[in-house]
Amino acid sequence: MDISVLGPFRAIQSGVPLHLTAVKPRKVFALLALQADQVVSVASLVEEVWGESPPRSVQTTLQTYILQIRHLIGAALAEEPAGAGLPRGAKSVLVTEPGGYRLDTQGGLIDAQEFDALSSAGHRALDQGDWVGSSAYFGRALSLWHGRALADVQCGVLLEVEATRLDESRMSVLHRRIEADLRLGRHHELIGELSGLAARHPMHEALHEQLMLALYRAGRRSDALVVYRQLRASLNQTLGLDPSPSIEYLHRAVLDSSPQLDLEGTPALFGVAGIPLLARAN
Repeated sequence: MDISVLGPFRAIQSGVPLHLTAVKPRKVFALLALQADQVVSVASLVEEVWGESPPRSVQTTLQTYILQIRHLIGAALAEEPAGAGLPRGAKSVLVTEPGGYRLDTQGGLIDAQEFDALSSAGHRALDQGDWVGSSAYFGRALSLWHGRALADVQCGVLLEVEATRLDESRMSVLHRRIEADLRLGRHHELIGELSGLAARHPMHEALHEQLMLALYRAGRRSDALVVYRQLRASLNQTLGLDPSPSIEYLHRAVLDSSPQLDLEGTPALFGVAGIPLLARAN
């Protein structure tokens, strides 16, 4: 079974999409898919679907939802010769375990797992100073996304936590990919992307820091200072905070046209936006 959770939730068995539109069975399916090849306890499934107020018939109702999912899987298996070599049919895919259920993907593709693997490769490349490789790995990881995680699922408590975790991971990888691209001197190409990201995330300091550096390196010093003022205003008005020390350091460096901001003069040890860490400590 192939599973996609990085955007709308999709599951494909034997080449057949498994369409499940009812809200509660879809939650059950999504939680099983997010923890594919692992046992998901009955208690977790109940918490996700009904929260702290499960009905008296919760066990029977949950079993009904499991049967609905198995029916979809069984219908997909029926279209493959010899039932995909699974003697127990759908029960070999959605397996009953002591205390819960396990969705056996049979070696299928899971986009969240592929994202994690590519992200890890990108981090290793970045740590080794391989900016080209890290940018490529991070870019491939980000290409797996098609919107917010589980975008079309009405998430309960557990799914919401997992969706938020995945979305935060996506932002972290995006930030690191941009960092690698800045190290490669791709500041001109990054300005449009970073401008859009900064507009959507008006208090995300790291994105504004990267945008300021890209603008400065592209010869747009005044625009970099405007980005700083906009960030400062957003933080003050919304949270009553001033920008972080790293942003203040970058602001002063831009005002001074510091050669430390130039790509050619930047040492191998970088901070978040490509500013020397040792310089920040001074």
